Amino acid sequence: MTDVTLSFIDTDQPAPVVEALGQLLDADERARTARAGRESRSRFTVLRGAVRQLVAARLGVRPAEVVWRLGPNGKPEPAGAGRLRVSWSASGPLAVLALAEGREVGVDVEGLREAAVAERMAARWFPFEEARFVAEAPEPAERSARFTALWCRREAVVKAYGGRLAQSFGVSVLGPSPLAVGDPGRLGAGPVLVRDVPAPGPFRAAVAALGDRPVHVNSRVWQSG
Repeated sequence: MTDVTLSFIDTDQPAPVVEALGQLLDADERARTARAGRESRSRFTVLRGAVRQLVAARLGVRPAEVVWRLGPNGKPEPAGAGRLRVSWSASGPLAVLALAEGREVGVDVEGLREAAVAERMAARWFPFEEARFVAEAPEPAERSARFTALWCRREAVVKAYGGRLAQSFGVSVLGPSPLAVGDPGRLGAGPVLVRDVPAPGPFRAAVAALGDRPVHVNSRVWQSG
């Protein structure tokens, strides 16, 4: 059994909170912040500052001391973290961070897509059985929910491998949660376990971990200050 801690982060925070979290960022993060629009800049600052706080608490260091190293496709990991593995995702005003010990992990959160958009995207990118599953939902809201849940699963699997989204489009993630994907295709050796997790508001989320050992998810909400 692997314990995965999920922290949901509301990235729409008051200016004093944004300013305080901005003091924790490194030079690269501040440069990225400077290039973003006002709303994106604020949300990025909250996300990266909160991630630093949460990772630092697990490592027993100060948030500003966390140093990121990047994998081949840009997946960030904290340097000197030992067995700690991390993944995060953001969609609009909601973000989520996953922390696990000794097991590669990926997480994704997505806002619900419009049904028409969901059907078009599923028909273009998903395996046939997934696209049919989305299209056959009796109501638009259900088509949207089905698509978004499958998209989250796919992204979570990709992030667990540190791969690219294009590598996953031939892989089916359809089935009851939790789902063991035995052959992840070009992403790497299987299996990978993926499961849906509850998310606040009009969002869906999923977490994936390499291997087939069960995953126990602990979810919480990050609090500023």
